[in-house]
Parts: sequence; structure tokens; C-alpha cells
Amino acid sequence: MSANRLYSAFDTEHPKPRHTSGQDHRTPFQIDRDRILHSSALRRLQGKTQVFYSFLGGEYDFYRTRLTHSLEVAQIGRSICGWLSKSSDLLRDGESVDADLVEAACLAHDLGHPPFGHTGERALHDLMAPYGGFEGNAQTLRQLTVTLFAESRDGINPTRALLDGVLKYKTLQVETPEAANHYLYNDQETYLDFVLGSQAFPAELTPGKERNGFRSLECQIMDWADDTAYSINDLADAIQAGFITPVKLEAWATQGVLSDAEAAHVDFLLKAMRDGKVEARLGRSIGEHIRACRLEERGNFLSASTRRYHFGLVVEPDIAARARVNKRIAKELVFDTPQLQQLDFKAASVIERLFNALRDHYIEPAPGRRSLHLLPEPVAKAIKAEPEKEQRARLVCDWIANLTDRSAFRVHQRLFDTSAGALEDLL
Repeated sequence: MSANRLYSAFDTEHPKPRHTSGQDHRTPFQIDRDRILHSSALRRLQGKTQVFYSFLGGEYDFYRTRLTHSLEVAQIGRSICGWLSKSSDLLRDGESVDADLVEAACLAHDLGHPPFGHTGERALHDLMAPYGGFEGNAQTLRQLTVTLFAESRDGINPTRALLDGVLKYKTLQVETPEAANHYLYNDQETYLDFVLGSQAFPAELTPGKERNGFRSLECQIMDWADDTAYSINDLADAIQAGFITPVKLEAWATQGVLSDAEAAHVDFLLKAMRDGKVEARLGRSIGEHIRACRLEERGNFLSASTRRYHFGLVVEPDIAARARVNKRIAKELVFDTPQLQQLDFKAASVIERLFNALRDHYIEPAPGRRSLHLLPEPVAKAIKAEPEKEQRARLVCDWIANLTDRSAFRVHQRLFDTSAGALEDLL
């Protein structure tokens, strides 16, 4: 297998030595991808919310989950790599954007999301505020470096390029303590330093928006693939589910000020809905989002260490604007509706009651409180071994974040629902 000259030993280095048999035919990025693909964390995404809560059975179990979304993002990410490698004249002979690396980043990008989507993330952030906060992207980094294959406490010991590929945010929580999201946990500074090759940020990359906008090429591709998937496919699900109808969409369009391009896109959606061709016509636009990508040359403080930072991703403005209007439609006609927000309220209350019960028994137990076995014994043992409440809280948070929507409801039912007394409720 010929080496891809876009990448060097700097990109394939690991936080700790990676032991292999010496006979593995795979590249380091393929090993990263395969370990994620076979992880329980990826499988659990099947039971986590994307748009519609995964506990909504029957007519709603056709719609996307966090897992199917991640698979779609991975496919789009690979296709963008192929398009860039084929179309860009900036790449030298023997260079291409590594599709296995981007696929790994795409598969991993939502591993840290808790049950109930962004509602669960916001609830855990508020509950974890005294203990260092909760952030989905930071939790993904924690999965990759600590909790996956937990017996080693090294996660999958990923390559530097993969860690950089999932690091959408490079600001520590202590640097922006008022932020509700878009930060890393403070104890992840070691991994941030590793990703940067122990180089300091230049003064102009201040904590927050500036620093978080400094992303590797692969991270930018992953982020656009994610935007593409949820701005198109989530919209298709919302239309198929009946949350967005021609009447509602027309009313929405008349209430705001749309550009000519935005109005034309709304007309396209209305025609697709009336023709009964939503999925096919929206699906074809994925190709337009892929071909809207091109590379641009850039220079920065990491350019001398890796060719990955010689290039940035540029997306055609009209396609980027189309993605933004799709997301606006979904937010205002789906996520902001009473039906969804009532379920959000229920989901947040489940997370809150679970966390508070576990806090009172494991994080900050009251003196003299009877010790109950509320958590699996290995989890409880690990928590009790931690001398600091912040670390105990982080382990409790790990356990809650790993739950699926249904398993969170079942645990809540056992703890709080007085009508739950059948044998099957215990299993």
C-alpha cells in the first residue's frame, strides 16, 4: 500500500504507544475507524434521538436515529474526500484527503451525545455545572481517549489526526466558564496539547469563537458532512412525519424576509412535497453539497508540522445558504413546536431526576444515608474509589450519557414510577 504523502508520522502518532502484531495490513487511520465501528458506544447511538425521540415506536420507528445519522455523515464525508482528491489541483502527486480518517471522524462525531439529543446535553451541562460541565464534543473526546475499551483507560488510543478531526472546539471550560457549550473539559488539556504538538496558540486565537474556529481540514469536512446530513435528511424526516406541510411551509415563508434564492428553495420544497417526491429530490441535493466543496491554501502555526494545515475547506456560498435555510425551517417548524418541546421537557426531567438521585448516593452522599445499590457494581466501585467529588460526578455523568433513550426511561421508571412493579420492569 503506497503511503499518502499528505500525512506524516506527526499525523499518525498516538498519545501512548500503540501495540500491534506487526502483521496488520491496515493503516493507522483504518485501525481507528475499525475500532470505532466495533465499539458499543457506536451501537448505542441506535437508541439515541436524532430528530424524533427513539422511544416513539410504531409509525415513528422508520425515522433516523443518531446511528443512522452518523452512518450517513460518514458516507458523505468519504464522498467529499473523493471529490476533493479528484477535483483539486492544489494537491501534489501522491496526496489525497484520507477517506478512512474522515470516515472515522464522522462515525465518532456523536459518540459523546447523551440520551434525548441536545435536550439531554443541555440538562447534563446544567447539572454538571458545579463539577466541570458537560459538552457532547468533549464527551466524544473522552470516549475516544478514556472510556471506550475501558479496561485500558486509554480509549482507542487514537491517532493525532483523528483526535484533531473530532475536535470542533479547542477552548477549555475554565477559559470560558460562562459558556453553555463549545468547550473541552479542563482535564482534557493534555490531549489538546498533544493534538497541537505541544505548540501554544498564537495570541490572535483567543479562547472562544476564534480558537474554536481553528479546525483541521478533516474536521471541517466532517462538520460540513454533518451539516449536509441533518439539514437535508432531518428535514426529509420532518416532512415525512407530517410536522412540515405545504400549508405550514407557505405560512412560514410569508412571515419572514427571504432572499430570492431562499424563496426559490422553498418553492422547490413545496413542489417536492406536492409531488410526493421529497426523499428522492432532497437526496439528490446531497451530491450538490458534496460538489460545492473545494480546497484553499492557508498558512498557520501548525502548517510546518503537518500538510493537513496547509489547506482549508471552502463551501460555495449559495449551497451553504441553502443548508442554513433548511435548518431554520426544521428549527422553527419542528423543534420549536409545543409537541416536541413537551417531550423535551419530559426528557430533561428524566435526566435531572436520575442525576439528582445518583448525586445524593454517590457524588455527595449525606452523612448517615443508607447506601443503596443503584448502579452496576463495577461502576459503583469505580466511583467510590475516587476521592474527589468532581471525578465521582464525571463517572456518574459517563454512566448517564451512555444510556439510550429507552434505558434512561426504564431506570427512571424503576426509581420513581410507583406503578412499575411487574417482573419485566426489573429486567
